[in-house]
Amino acid sequence: MRTFVKTTACIVAIILVAACGEQTDGTDEADMSAAANGNILLAGWAGPYGGVPAFDKMDLVYLKAALESGMEKNLAEIDAIAENPDPPTFENTIVAMEDAGRDLDRVSTYRGIWSGNLSSPEFREIQMEMAPKLAEFGTKIIQNQALFDRIRTVYESDEAKSLRPDQQRLLLLVYDRFARNGATLTGEKKTRYAEINQRLAELHTQFGNSVLADEEGYVTYLTEDQLGGLPQSFVRAAAAAAADRGHDGEYAITNTRSSMDPFLTFSDERDLREKVWTTY
Repeated sequence: MRTFVKTTACIVAIILVAACGEQTDGTDEADMSAAANGNILLAGWAGPYGGVPAFDKMDLVYLKAALESGMEKNLAEIDAIAENPDPPTFENTIVAMEDAGRDLDRVSTYRGIWSGNLSSPEFREIQMEMAPKLAEFGTKIIQNQALFDRIRTVYESDEAKSLRPDQQRLLLLVYDRFARNGATLTGEKKTRYAEINQRLAELHTQFGNSVLADEEGYVTYLTEDQLGGLPQSFVRAAAAAAADRGHDGEYAITNTRSSMDPFLTFSDERDLREKVWTTY
């Protein structure tokens, strides 16, 4: 649920620290148990303040299995919350939902890095395959009637009035996220909503993958007299990138944020973008 019901980072941090009463380092036994299956994307992060992802060990070969395992575990956690025989409270429902889905949350961090910075044909193939499955996963949570009944009970309870403002805000966000995404629908409308949601996920992923694939080939070449003010480390990297592409003596600027960031002024970045677009 940490992955699916997104709030702002500040709200989540405030609620979890206040509700749980202590800060964890992300390496408790439940989290670390994921490492037993050998999938580094599921393993708990070591270090203070929640730990650090294992960027040096991440491997695309683990992504599909990690997503499937993360979704399976998250759904089991959600079912446990929904089937809790105790009366619904902010603690055993809303806070419990925020604490669920830690495995999937870690996997999604790696997935976001591949999507935003390390996109490849192999990643996009996995992304396309997993998109409808992730949409179905989200729909199962939203359409879990027992879960929504608990959320609504807490939302309409006297307890809600006595919560701190930050807790009330989280409760409102969770309730609205469910209500606005079909939780109140019934019968054929609920089924149709799930179908539309899954199809939209497929189309959105297909479009995003097409854009990423197209952008991989974008590059513009600068001459030495256009490099004024750029750090030598960047100049050397641009020269090497141009040489790799058969443009010795020129400087290649690819369509990436890290490549464009050194052009600090708006006019420089605007001119560069115009050069890219006029070239292609």
